[in-house]
Formats: sequence, structure tokens, C-alpha cells
Amino acid sequence: MRCIIVEDQPPAQRILKKFIQDVPAMELVKVFSDGLSAMEFLNEETVDLMFLDIHLPKINGLDFLKSIPDPPQVILTTAFSEYALEGYDLNVVDYLLKPFSFQRFLQAVNKVNVKQGRMVDSAPLTEEIYVKSSHEHIKVMVNDIYTITSDSDYTEIHMEDKMILSNEPLRHWVEVLGGNQFYQIHKSHIINTKKIDRISGNLVHMTNGSKIPMGRAYKDNFLKSIL
Repeated sequence: MRCIIVEDQPPAQRILKKFIQDVPAMELVKVFSDGLSAMEFLNEETVDLMFLDIHLPKINGLDFLKSIPDPPQVILTTAFSEYALEGYDLNVVDYLLKPFSFQRFLQAVNKVNVKQGRMVDSAPLTEEIYVKSSHEHIKVMVNDIYTITSDSDYTEIHMEDKMILSNEPLRHWVEVLGGNQFYQIHKSHIINTKKIDRISGNLVHMTNGSKIPMGRAYKDNFLKSIL
């Protein structure tokens, strides 16, 4: 998902940059400090998502959004809640009230994916998936999956008694399975929360005996979500 940030405050820019970098399925294309610069860019380039602050120099975010003939999907960011209703009248995806957490950021981004037909904002909507492995498509029952681990351009899908090597990168499985049951807890690991035995320090112990590390960028929001 290609995205841009339109935000004039450096601290807010840094937070959004960090959150975007922590989501493998997202690509930050450019950052703008005002709407006019972003408008010039959007006249030439196409992106999927725009994080748009409301209080901007030269032209405020809502007026800027109204002036774009074919805008990308938009998530508004602001410290002032009174603009929420007007933002939704403009058909924005979501409204992030500063300061916002990584979990709240993910909830907003997941709504963008849902609009694009991806299953990410809830538990898996299907009981089975087909995993492309080499020249085969192997049927896998979703609840049988313990962990999905990144291995360069491939992923390893671990079950009780076997492992399937998938041709798809980890970001694919974040988009397909991410939600209430499957969580990415590290840049290289997704886990099935139904298969957790216990959590100790920075390790998640799975019921099959595997130990999965929690990345610093994922740990706090993951723990808040499940505990």
C-alpha cells in the first residue's frame, strides 16, 4: 500500500513514519509539510492512502481534501476532535485523534484494506486457505497454523506436524490473516493467538514448544490487545 504523509509537525511526522515502517504491507512514498506541495505531487503520482493533518499552513487539510478531484483514501490526523463529523462527511476512512497508539493506527489502516477487499480487521473469515508452495497450492486449515515465519522472500507456515514453505512474503499473510486471532509480533513472525501456551519476558511460548520473540515495536500493543 503506497502512502504519503501530509503533516507540518516534525514529531507527528516521525511517529507516522515509524508506524508505517513497522507494517510490512505499507510503503511510505513521500512526506509533505503543506497541502499545496502534496497537491502538486498528487497531480502527477498515484498513491493508495494519505495521512492528512487538518491544521496545515497555507490551506487547512479539509479544504485541501475538498480541492482534490480524485483523492486517495484518507486517514485524518488531528489533536482536535471537533472536526471528526466534517471529516466523515468527506468520506474519509478514519479519524486519528493525537496522540494515538500503534494499535489505533493499525485499526485505521485495516479499514483501508477492508475497502480494498482484504481480510485484516477481524478474525479470519474462512476456515481454510490455499498456500502456494512451489508449483502446488496446498489446502491448510487456518486453525492448524501455529506460526508464520519470514525466510527472505519466502515464508514458513508451521503446523503441529509439518511445515509448508510458501512463495508469499510475510506481508501477504499479514493482509490475509491479520486480526483478532493472528498477530504480527515481530518483523519476521506472525502467531496464532489460539496456540499460545504462555508469555514470558519477550518470548511467546506456543503449545507446540516453539518460542517466538516479540519485537520492541510490536510488544506493547500486542500485549494490550490480548491481555
